[in-house]
Amino acid sequence: MTEKTLRLGTRRSRLAMAQSRQVADAVQELTGRAVELVAITTYGDTSREQLSQIGGTGVFVTALRDALLRGDVDFAVHSLKDLPTAQPENLTLAAVPRREDPRDVLIARDGLTLDRLPHGARIGTGSPRRTAQLNAHARSHGLLIETVPIRGNIDTRIGYVHGGELDAVVLAAAGINRLGRTAEVTDFLSVDSVLPAPGQGALAVECVASDPELAAALAGLDDPHTRIAVTAERSLLAALEAGCSAPVGALADLLGDGQDARFVNELRLRGVVGTTDGSTLVQLSITGPVPTSHGDAVALGRELASEMLAKGAAGLMGERAL
Repeated sequence: MTEKTLRLGTRRSRLAMAQSRQVADAVQELTGRAVELVAITTYGDTSREQLSQIGGTGVFVTALRDALLRGDVDFAVHSLKDLPTAQPENLTLAAVPRREDPRDVLIARDGLTLDRLPHGARIGTGSPRRTAQLNAHARSHGLLIETVPIRGNIDTRIGYVHGGELDAVVLAAAGINRLGRTAEVTDFLSVDSVLPAPGQGALAVECVASDPELAAALAGLDDPHTRIAVTAERSLLAALEAGCSAPVGALADLLGDGQDARFVNELRLRGVVGTTDGSTLVQLSITGPVPTSHGDAVALGRELASEMLAKGAAGLMGERAL
């Protein structure tokens, strides 16, 4: 008897469908079961307000989680950076597949890079984190830029550049890569200038906790190094008591002898929080042995957060998330 088709819940955007299709293909190969995509509209997709105004954390996630709990879908795929840091007990984060490029990218008119943008360049972004770091970078390099708040899918955002309304937009490299549009990138932004959002570039594969058999099957997609890194980043975010719309950047790098994963022996976690005008940043890092457990990764994030809070990070985030 053929096992029933698995239903994968996904947001409706072209990017969400593309990354969910990649996961579906991997699950099909792993389990031998057919996987169909079930597109679900979330509040974050329909609202045109800025994320910080509509709650930020969870606005792209709640509808997918509700569908899981109702049994309308068997598992769901999220962009990990959209997940609230507290994991519900009735849901399992079954897999965090290998991460895509976590960096941000610039797509600018005339092939311009960040440091070659003209005086007074208008740069579009919907992220307070990007706004804070772009403005800080501009200040330190004697550039004058104007950051413009935008929403919409990748086509909409890039369209502002093609239409002449903006000189450039900043987007996540992972999304551009997953859509096969890397050729449109005019500059990959160094993480020394702009740290990504915690978990950026990683996906989260979630199912109900009451289906351990499915969770075990999906766990075959898990990349241990990616999970450790994003756990440390999200622990930092949680300890700062900030949501995914706060101006917080974080990146955990696995350090070692060359690129061979067998010789990775340290993890460096970097964090930044700043005022959106870029006038004040708290940027710190911590390096330690590669965590061997979830608890160790969480502890690393908390340790860096406490150092950042001691340097005044709390006062730079605006309203604290409850």
